[in-house]
Amino acid sequence: MAVSIIRLSGDQINPYLDDLARLRIEVFRSFPYLYDGDLGYERKYLDTYARSPESLFVLAMDGESVIGAATGIRMDHETEEFKGPFIEQGYEPEKIFYFGESVLLPDYRGQGIGVAFFDHREGHAREQGRFTHCCFCAVERPSNHPLRPSDYQPLDQFWHHRGYRKVPELATTYTWKDVDQPEETAKPMTFWLRRID
Repeated sequence: MAVSIIRLSGDQINPYLDDLARLRIEVFRSFPYLYDGDLGYERKYLDTYARSPESLFVLAMDGESVIGAATGIRMDHETEEFKGPFIEQGYEPEKIFYFGESVLLPDYRGQGIGVAFFDHREGHAREQGRFTHCCFCAVERPSNHPLRPSDYQPLDQFWHHRGYRKVPELATTYTWKDVDQPEETAKPMTFWLRRID
């Protein structure tokens, strides 16, 4: 069956929230996130996006199944962990469109869906007419991390090709439980930024 892409905003995502939560848990268990998630945490996290009327959800559907998703939200609607570094560096969060995640089941990778996720989010940001930048953040894991697969390929080259640059001054930490750890720990996160106006 062919994969279709749908775009939703704000509370239009509500019928898909549990599907999106399960997808995030499944995909983020892999390196580099190694996320040991639960549905309660996911619902709380996704509620920030569902309550923002200008948020964006790009869902990849195989029939009725959500097999991939990407999200975006105004940075000034994000949590302090994410907007704080931008305020400290003199950016205006209301002019930045933040990409929350891009998750796709392994069997569907390499078919251009990830590219479509970026196209839709950047297009949405431009359509709003007030954003100057798009950004996202990525976790920083050491190259010798014991759970790093031998065939792991970071996405830095793809992100550079899309016009994003890593900005070390825009760094934060975010807390979650790793699959091999007994409790939550803070993870270093660095933002990637692209000017779009």
